[in-house]
Amino acid sequence: MWTYRPVVEAWVDIGELEESPSNTLPGFNERLTAWLPSLVEHRCSYGEQGGFLQRLKEGTWPAHILEHVTLELQNLAGMPGGFGKARSTSQRGVYKVAVRSWHEDITRQALLSGRDLVMAAIDNTPFNVAHAVDQLVQMKDRLLLGPSTQAIVDAATAKSRRIPAIRLSAGNLVQLGYGKHSRRIWTAETDATSAIAEGISSDKSLTNALLRACGVPVPEGSIVTEAAAAWNEAQSIGLPVAVKPVDGNHGRGVSVDLSKQADIEAAFALAEDAARSGEVLIERFIPGVEHRLLIVGGKLVAAARGEEAWVTGDGRATVQQLIDQQINSDPRRGTAEASPLNRIENDPAVALELKRQGSAADAIPASGQRLLIQRNGNVAFDCTDEVHPDTIAQAALAARIVGLDIAGIDLVARDISQPLAPQQGAIVEVNAGPGLLMHLKPASGQPRPVGEAIVDYLFPPGSQTRIPVVGITGSGATNLAARWLDHILRLTNQVTGLACANGVFLGTLPIATQNLSPLAAAQTLLINRQTDVVVIENSIDTLLTAGLAYDRCQVGIVTTLNPDQDPSSLRPAHYIDTPERLFNIVRTQVDVILPGGCAVLNTADPLVREMAALCDGEVIFFADENTADTDTLAALAAHRAQGGRAVLLRGQTVMLAGKADEESLLALADIPHFNASAAGEIKTGKDGETAANRITALLATAAAAWALDVPLATLRIGLATF
Repeated sequence: MWTYRPVVEAWVDIGELEESPSNTLPGFNERLTAWLPSLVEHRCSYGEQGGFLQRLKEGTWPAHILEHVTLELQNLAGMPGGFGKARSTSQRGVYKVAVRSWHEDITRQALLSGRDLVMAAIDNTPFNVAHAVDQLVQMKDRLLLGPSTQAIVDAATAKSRRIPAIRLSAGNLVQLGYGKHSRRIWTAETDATSAIAEGISSDKSLTNALLRACGVPVPEGSIVTEAAAAWNEAQSIGLPVAVKPVDGNHGRGVSVDLSKQADIEAAFALAEDAARSGEVLIERFIPGVEHRLLIVGGKLVAAARGEEAWVTGDGRATVQQLIDQQINSDPRRGTAEASPLNRIENDPAVALELKRQGSAADAIPASGQRLLIQRNGNVAFDCTDEVHPDTIAQAALAARIVGLDIAGIDLVARDISQPLAPQQGAIVEVNAGPGLLMHLKPASGQPRPVGEAIVDYLFPPGSQTRIPVVGITGSGATNLAARWLDHILRLTNQVTGLACANGVFLGTLPIATQNLSPLAAAQTLLINRQTDVVVIENSIDTLLTAGLAYDRCQVGIVTTLNPDQDPSSLRPAHYIDTPERLFNIVRTQVDVILPGGCAVLNTADPLVREMAALCDGEVIFFADENTADTDTLAALAAHRAQGGRAVLLRGQTVMLAGKADEESLLALADIPHFNASAAGEIKTGKDGETAANRITALLATAAAAWALDVPLATLRIGLATF
């Protein structure tokens, strides 16, 4: 009801501060902007930089200020999002504040910290902004999707694709799409990533053997389990060698260009610690630069090269101090996953590298002396446009041999723009679930749209990503309409899902959702990969407290509101106490209809009728002509004159009407459910629905089924047999 993205709504009681806008609080604006100088970027209602600061000068109220402070705290913690609203309610001093939310727990904390910050600025007491932001950063790192997963989700949900996304776990498991058209990702793995392929890729020796058998250039290598055997095998293969864990990842425990027995045995110990199995691989060393090629669906979408890390002595600083000054000071380096380069801290591989050069972390190199600190682990420099076509083909073949649909191919070459064979380059690893950050935020070079490439692989142009979703809301007849429509759709041999006040059903089978919120219960149908179509009853209370279970729908039905005649449709406990406020809530169901979808609206209800202008798709009106007033009949006539469709009850017959044509659907007498008397009078049914609600449900159901292209013969049977 606020926006198309998730928000948290807070009810904020500012009490006596209603008499104290910002321009009446001595020193408040100065303290606030000193703590949060980046508030200058908030455009607010002026739509320009500094707009919010202008509002502060003119005088605005603490609830509105809390909105902006909460957003800014989230921005500073790395969660950009500018949507926010603060609206007064009918109770003096009480506001509704809605802010963009990346995770409910984080936004709750941001609201609480924002409240404390605003009060500290009012009361002229200290406030630790850095601590508040750090708290949010820690929550973000713990609770949000990882950067690789988020990049794919962002690409899917972008305006160019608008594929819905549902997070399925506290980790990185996400569903893209709905029902039978959905796909799933887990970081850079998909539901098509084979468990066998993942197992092969995690075994470097097996990967090497399979690639070698298929003619892919790989280094010679053997598995060893003892340090003494490592030296013997290295001599057999030919020095220098590389030592790595058989089943390690992220480059941990990898040492290269080793020729001395002591170095190889020390590298063996590092690799053994990093290996889950305890097995270590000794490989012929391939001279050159390490590269990572990202292969998606057999195509190269990004490539990055590595760079060695060096320091230069000044005769005063220790090696560790030089590392901090010359390497770790690089703003691209950090300990968080979002940093393109890692800080070098207490790395045993670095200690080994220094030892090979006769140095150590506490040694003081002479002025001008250069020391190699790290040979690998810095693969973050984009080179996508330089990769030779033959090398691309070899990398794609390696991914196909292992069986990975998305693979990170590690290779070593002196010149990536030349084929591997002439320069004795080789593929050294094939990785499942490769990290995408090096391509999204390279240390240098052009960022690559790898998220978009993965989404295009999962959903090629023209493929379906959604199933028809029907949302129903209103103050009456919604339950009957939802159950009736579900019955009709089941007759079309589709797997149907129904979430309503009676429970959640897959076909006629009840689904156990007792411990779930209405929102989560409805989503069980959207994540079920059997469903062809889903019908969801949305009560007004659910819209107010939780929102919608879906981002868009094919058909949206609004049955009735009419708060003037039925005050029970208002929700004063939620400050929805006027027809205008009720309209702003219920219009949500119409706002989310897809451009190719349809709104089914009760023409006889003035508030519902007004919602037609909000629909991005088609509108089908419905009404009982027998009781319609002049305004209703005029609206129907105008709608049909413009080519719109309508479902009408004329006398005792349901009619389907277009611009100039009409067709009789069926008579009320053909619907036993209506329990009509001999005179045609419609009585209250066993389900407690009034006669008016039963007619509303009938017409809304027929219109929705018509919008979903249900064959008329099936529609007649479904209406008559419910």
